[in-house]
Amino acid sequence: MRFPIVIEPGDEQHAFGVVVPDLPGCFSAGDTLDDAIDNAKEAIELWLEETIDSGGAIPEPRSIAEHQSNPEYSGWIWAIVAIDLSELSDKVERVNITLPARVLRRIDAAAKAAGESRSGFIARRTLQEDLHLG
Repeated sequence: MRFPIVIEPGDEQHAFGVVVPDLPGCFSAGDTLDDAIDNAKEAIELWLEETIDSGGAIPEPRSIAEHQSNPEYSGWIWAIVAIDLSELSDKVERVNITLPARVLRRIDAAAKAAGESRSGFIARRTLQEDLHLG
């Protein structure tokens, strides 16, 4: 999926500001134009992950031409950021992992206590940990 971004030019005292017009509240910045584009990609991925995790719909990106009529972005720089949605997919995948038996017993006991399957328990705890780190 390709998302248009609009970049407010920076200077020696100000970072380049980035807005993703198709994703409400998604913005970023960078000290250089290249940093701004790289940081925009990260911001878009985080926005999409949060939307997917909360059960929201991913808006279809519009063309740059459609956005250019917005006077708010007059004089700003336009670019496209490509996002591989397969990296954010919730498609179930079967994996084979190796764990020490004592660790597996602890996981199974915790999953049972939570009323979850082993896979569901591991997935939920991983997502919770992600939220704490973010």
